[in-house]
Amino acid sequence: MADFAAQAAPDGGRIVLAATPIGNANDASARLVSLLQTADIVAAEDTRRLQRLLRALEIRVHGRIVSYHEHNEVTRTAELLEQVAGGKTLLMVTDAGMPSVSDPGYRLVEAAIADGVEVTMAPGPSAVLTALALSGLPTDRFCFEGFLPRKTGERNSRLAELADERRTMVFFEAPHRLEVMLRSLHQVLGADRPAAVARELTKRYEQVLRGPLAELLDWAETTEVRGEIAVVVGGAPPAAPANPADRVAAVAALVDEGIRLKDAVAAVAEESRISKRELYAAVIAAR
Repeated sequence: MADFAAQAAPDGGRIVLAATPIGNANDASARLVSLLQTADIVAAEDTRRLQRLLRALEIRVHGRIVSYHEHNEVTRTAELLEQVAGGKTLLMVTDAGMPSVSDPGYRLVEAAIADGVEVTMAPGPSAVLTALALSGLPTDRFCFEGFLPRKTGERNSRLAELADERRTMVFFEAPHRLEVMLRSLHQVLGADRPAAVARELTKRYEQVLRGPLAELLDWAETTEVRGEIAVVVGGAPPAAPANPADRVAAVAALVDEGIRLKDAVAAVAEESRISKRELYAAVIAAR
């Protein structure tokens, strides 16, 4: 097997972020296996989950294993960077998928860049991209929104901000909150918005349900959902082209209310996302 171990930089060590399998241990890359065996330090989100992965891969870590999670990453980052500055190779892994994507790792990368420490990546499995590819929804433009707020008001406010988002959206959600999340999506984005619920990706009971939000909500209301969940939602459909006469009429209505013509044109142009100059010319021509 080729040696894929990260080599230390001339003036110090380096940090390697490595993607781990999101369900099927056979998705572990040869590079990940080599890094686990040769890194001086392995920082893991959950050391118990790491040990399960090591057993599945039938390998051992010869370096030092440390925990690195949301509750200690602020205090542990400085310690790890000091080790890397001394020439150590640090491997950062999370429970599943890509470090720093809704998982620990961002603060470490941010601090490493600020300190001039080398950071690289051993890419691999990603729940975001896997769910997106299997959803059957457009993949040419998409955005990742992570977990929505738990409180209803905050969750609906966030979704209201995304109501006009044209790109496909990918979310994560806990199984026991899926029904509540889908209900909010249904209320804010509409019953007919196409979506997909991806469950237990790459695992034995992998399941991807596709359909309008109304159907997916009906399913969640009558099903005991388990496992890791990703929800993919289609972007907002293109708005119907506005009639230029309607925009001129909107300006006239504002003027009748006592608003200056210049201000009325600016307001309608901003709302319609068109040129103020062109709208003003149309208003003058209509008089």
